Amino acid sequence: MIIQGNRKLSNLADNDKFSLKHEEIGRPLYFDAQATTPVDPRVLDAMLPYLVSYHGNPHSRTHTYGWESETAVEKAREQVANLIGADPKEIIFTSGATESNNISVKGVAHFYAPRKKHIVTTQIEHKCVLDSCRALEGEGFKITYLPVGQNGIINLQELEDALTPETSLVSVMTVNNEIGVKQPISEIGAICKRKKVFFHTDAAQALGVGALFIRRRPRVRVEPIQSGGGQERGMRSGTVPTPLVVGLGAACEIAEREMKYDHAWMEKLSKRFLDKMYSKLTHVIRNGDPEQSYAGCINLSFAYVEGESLLMALKDVALSSGSACTSASLEPSYVLRAIGTDEDLAHSSIRFGLGRFTTMDEVDYTAEKTIKHVLRLREMSPLWEMVQEGVDIKTIKWSQH
Repeated sequence: MIIQGNRKLSNLADNDKFSLKHEEIGRPLYFDAQATTPVDPRVLDAMLPYLVSYHGNPHSRTHTYGWESETAVEKAREQVANLIGADPKEIIFTSGATESNNISVKGVAHFYAPRKKHIVTTQIEHKCVLDSCRALEGEGFKITYLPVGQNGIINLQELEDALTPETSLVSVMTVNNEIGVKQPISEIGAICKRKKVFFHTDAAQALGVGALFIRRRPRVRVEPIQSGGGQERGMRSGTVPTPLVVGLGAACEIAEREMKYDHAWMEKLSKRFLDKMYSKLTHVIRNGDPEQSYAGCINLSFAYVEGESLLMALKDVALSSGSACTSASLEPSYVLRAIGTDEDLAHSSIRFGLGRFTTMDEVDYTAEKTIKHVLRLREMSPLWEMVQEGVDIKTIKWSQH
């Protein structure tokens, strides 16, 4: 163990990647990777020159500063395109996933109306997609919100049955941000292609944010949602932030090179975490399909434990009870409700978000602390005491006062 200033460098055994770990003394461990992730140092290295030396506007075509920034932006566009097998001309830079999803859903809907005024989505989409659809409903569009099974996955036959000649768009996210479930995107795309319906997927949890892929052939047209200088092929006006775009491009290049390894690392960490949980605790339910999901997103319900109490007890670990966009609400997660989770279990759910830099030590520590506090909180619960005595809680008729 080496102490260096106010940073601790702990060297883990077994030569796992990222075994050399920098930890800020006094700061909680970070287990909220679905909300946001730390910047990879290699990405920061790529961005720094454009924050310090190369500060031109990429749309300024009359001097060297602008040319330098434009070259960097176009390189990033190519890096993003290479990761997903697209043409660089099909990549539109935006401020993030919310804007990209708004452009996709509202832009397609408005362009193809009034001939086509029907959109199909699911009940567990991100709020920015659901709220875009509700805004369109207020304009007279018809929206079909497909249910999902208890595993969180849509029924492909129900999707196909929902499509009509008036359907302009299907919007289904790739990886759910709360429960990590992966939808059968290839199969959905094939159905949409056969039915000649445009397909949009929110892939922020699968890849990253800040770019929108819009096919040129067959051509997809969208109506811009903001006015301005007509940048990004006229679909997203506004000055492109060169340092952020360069960072996204560098991140995509790293992902293309290391994604296979990163997935294996997430699977290893996830298995270790879940094995520890299941070996020491009963009445723990994993929300979402255990197989068809992203291993780095683990959403667990701890029966007979209040989720907020558990979060407060785990103050030395940064965790979430669900989407960061809805965390201020005391209502149970709409995603968990959609997969049929009982309200009491929904209130007891915690999302553990693992990332590229999560270590085995951190996983072990978080698992052990979680187990300790779940056992402690259950000992304080009269419901848990009744369960231990063999009482079926669901059969009790509670009196009202």
